[in-house]
Amino acid sequence: MRRKRVREQAFRTLFMIDIGKNNPEKALFYTIDNFTFSAGEQLFLKELVLGTLEKLPELDSLLSRYLINWEIERLAAPVRNILRLGLFELLFSEKTPPAVVINEAIELTKRYQDEEAARFVNGVLDKIRLETQIPK
Repeated sequence: MRRKRVREQAFRTLFMIDIGKNNPEKALFYTIDNFTFSAGEQLFLKELVLGTLEKLPELDSLLSRYLINWEIERLAAPVRNILRLGLFELLFSEKTPPAVVINEAIELTKRYQDEEAARFVNGVLDKIRLETQIPK
């Protein structure tokens, strides 16, 4: 499985936790148990899911500053969780170039929401990248 698929499973796990109010450990175990991951992919999945959850207040606070006329909880659940995941990876994971992180977030949004939402995700994440001076 490539990192793209791991990111998608991380998003789906975060979505389960957010919408279903599932226990994070159980949701993560479910994902690992139902998909084939190498040891490295499992580590990456755990880093994305647990890291996003650990930094959630900080991520939501920063996102809220960039959501013009929106509140984080009023966003469509897929968009909310893709933004959180993408922002976590932009700020706290140095393994992937920011342009790749943003592109992956856009692709996930197109798959689970629509083109308009994908433009929104692109705009928010890119503006944060620019203003927090994360290199391309």
